[in-house]
Amino acid sequence: MYTRSEIYTASNFLSFFRLLMAVPFWILTGMLYEPSIRPIVAGMALFAAFTDVLDGYFARRYNQVTEIGKIIDPLADKIALGAVVIRLFMINEIPDYFFYMIIGRDALIFLGGILVSKKIGRVLPSNMLGKITVIVLGLVILMILLGIDKSSPIFQFPFYISIVLIFISLFGYIYRAIEYIKKEGNGNSK
Repeated sequence: MYTRSEIYTASNFLSFFRLLMAVPFWILTGMLYEPSIRPIVAGMALFAAFTDVLDGYFARRYNQVTEIGKIIDPLADKIALGAVVIRLFMINEIPDYFFYMIIGRDALIFLGGILVSKKIGRVLPSNMLGKITVIVLGLVILMILLGIDKSSPIFQFPFYISIVLIFISLFGYIYRAIEYIKKEGNGNSK
């Protein structure tokens, strides 16, 4: 299915490492009631974001873009972010509606990705809108982890922007998926 050279790349290693970070994220985010834990979890989140940027750089720079990498990278992002978001929800650090929007978007994109890849025979690549959404969501989550006042404009602005981006990116993904399927269908009919 996948060759060793497609699996064992620096970019895939970084994605896999980020995937494993879900475990300490889960444990430590449940301990946010201890003030000393907040900067540790926030630092880990920044480190995870850095590995995400770095794995993308390695994949492009060293021609390590693979189908398995297109699966592992967003999966690692979703699982690591999901661990933090679920824990924040469990300890009442984020509103219910925000939790359901984040998890719902990711679940729909994940399930849609499976359907699209079965239909077109490859993984739908991420796009800039999705990346911007994840960055803004990450910023909001980081501010929550740091204990930033949720009523302050510094928090409110990215929070509401993230809500808008959740919907725009979901509809953008659906549109792109339909376009790829149509394009594939037209290509196969020739």
